[in-house]
Amino acid sequence: MVENLVKIGELTPRSRGVNLVAKVVSKSPERVVSSQYDQTEHRLSEVLIADETGAINLVLWDEKVDSVSEGDVVKIVNGFIKLFRGRMQLNLGRFGTIETSSIELSEVNTENNLSERQVGFGERRSKPSRTSRFRRPRSRT
Repeated sequence: MVENLVKIGELTPRSRGVNLVAKVVSKSPERVVSSQYDQTEHRLSEVLIADETGAINLVLWDEKVDSVSEGDVVKIVNGFIKLFRGRMQLNLGRFGTIETSSIELSEVNTENNLSERQVGFGERRSKPSRTSRFRRPRSRT
């Protein structure tokens, strides 16, 4: 059993190393998207997962799309929160895992959906442009 399990209601925009158990409430149809880095195609599905404290969208990529179905109880290890268009979503990345669990979850709370809330700018640190620090004013000669 994984230690340090958190509840969905405790997640913040800066949550990392997320370990939790939740029920798959719904699964969007799979779609194909192109990578912004190398234009390769990838399979993508958004899954709404919930526990007794809240719900959040989980993004599944490629082979992980097939690993869960609606109604499954899943264990997520080493996930992280990412802001997408100002809303929180749970991601697995390269190092996160998902598997079905035998734990019973009878009641889930979909009313407290963290992915439906717009996250304010105060909770997210903006990154400075890579070049903005190094630009020097042009000198006219």
